[in-house]
Amino acid sequence: MDLTHFDEAGRAHMVDVGDKPETIREAVATGRVRMRAETLRRIQAGAMAKGDVLAVAQVAGVMAAKQTPQIIPMCHTILLTGVEIAFELAEAGEDGLVGIQATVRTYGKTGAEMEALTAVCATALTIYDMCKAIDRGMVIEHAQLERKSGGKSGDFTRPPDTTNSPDTPEA
Repeated sequence: MDLTHFDEAGRAHMVDVGDKPETIREAVATGRVRMRAETLRRIQAGAMAKGDVLAVAQVAGVMAAKQTPQIIPMCHTILLTGVEIAFELAEAGEDGLVGIQATVRTYGKTGAEMEALTAVCATALTIYDMCKAIDRGMVIEHAQLERKSGGKSGDFTRPPDTTNSPDTPEA
């Protein structure tokens, strides 16, 4: 497979999608923030000094999806028809986990994978920012595309990860 973001001279360029047909496209990305269990309990209780962590992080994820072309140089500006951010909270031993799932939809000439991944990362970074005063050891991990549909390249679904143990839920 050729890398499409380089021209014949090896210089980066934005791919011309003008001749591609418009299709319904959807991308789902996940990630998670691992933290101390006490930090998770404080998030759940609404006891963080900066406010409702998940509400602010959800807004940050939506905003980031909409701003992806300003962050990722070769991304096209696309009209997003929907952005959803969902959370899964769990304790695994001494750790707390906040699973994040971003679903991004569009109708256009190019996909929404980068918007979904950017949404997950901004959501995770916002959680870190809002909780860092009590837990600087948090880890942002496993940001990945889970599935995408639509477009010339067709559908993609990540195969199940058999390396996760039962006490570390998927986002």
